[in-house]
Amino acid sequence: MGEEKKFTTVSIPTPLFKKIEERIKGTGFTSVPSYVTYILRELIAETEEEEEEPFTKEDEERIKERLRALGYLD
Repeated sequence: MGEEKKFTTVSIPTPLFKKIEERIKGTGFTSVPSYVTYILRELIAETEEEEEEPFTKEDEERIKERLRALGYLD
């Protein structure tokens, strides 16, 4: 048997729902819930990426060298 998908209900204000309905017209999204799920997944993915280390040690050294060359670091 495959993994069973479970869903919950989230309430949003009716005016927001109607704006989303208008926004998804003519797109591949078939419903407001599918669009909202997509947007939330994208936001969470962005947040997870931001939590990762923004620079490698190599990046950090290049930045420090550049700041030294500009006279900001000794």
